[in-house]
Amino acid sequence: MCINPTVREIFAKEVRIKHTPLQSPRHQMEPTILEGDHVRLEPLSMNHLDDLCRHGLEEHLWTWIPQPVQTRNDMAGYIEAALAGQKTGTMLPFATIAKESGEAVGSTRFGNIDLENRRMEIGWTWIVRPWQRTAINTETKLLMLKYAFNNVDCNRVEFKTDAMNERSRAAILCLGAQEEGTLRKHVVTTSGRFM
Repeated sequence: MCINPTVREIFAKEVRIKHTPLQSPRHQMEPTILEGDHVRLEPLSMNHLDDLCRHGLEEHLWTWIPQPVQTRNDMAGYIEAALAGQKTGTMLPFATIAKESGEAVGSTRFGNIDLENRRMEIGWTWIVRPWQRTAINTETKLLMLKYAFNNVDCNRVEFKTDAMNERSRAAILCLGAQEEGTLRKHVVTTSGRFM
C-alpha cells in the first residue's frame, strides 16, 4: 500500500484548466494548460528546447526510453516527433514546468489517444534529477488523470513502463493504478533490446 499525503492533498483540490475547447469525446484534443500548486503543464513547443537541453541531456534520464536523447539535435527531434503525433491526433505533449523556478524540467504526454473508445495513455514522462521524487511528478500525473476523466470523459487511462524500471512501476502503483500484465517484445529500443 502506498500512502502519500501529497496525493490526498492534490485529489482534494480542483484542477485549474486554462483552456478546454474539447466539448465531445469525438473531437481531437486541443493543446491546453494544466496547473497545480507545484507544476504547470503547458503545450510542448520548440520554445522549451533550451530549458530541456539545459536540464535533460543527462544519460540516466533516458535509460528506460526506447530512443535516448543525448544531444540538442536529439532533443529537437524528440520535440518534433511529439508535435507530429499531436498533429495526427494521437498525442498531446506537455512541457513540465516547475512553478517555483519557472523552468521546463521535463516532459510528459497523453499518447495513443483513442477518443472514439474513450481511452488514452499517460507516458513519455521524464523529469530531471533535482525535481525527481518531489511533488512535481505526482501532481503531474494527477492533473492529467483528472483532465482525462473529468474533461475528456475517458473510461480508461493506461500507463506503460519498461518491466525493468522498478522505480517507475512503483510510482505508478502509488497512484492507485492496477497492473494488468506485461507486454512482451512490445517495443524495440535503439540498442536492439526489446521492452
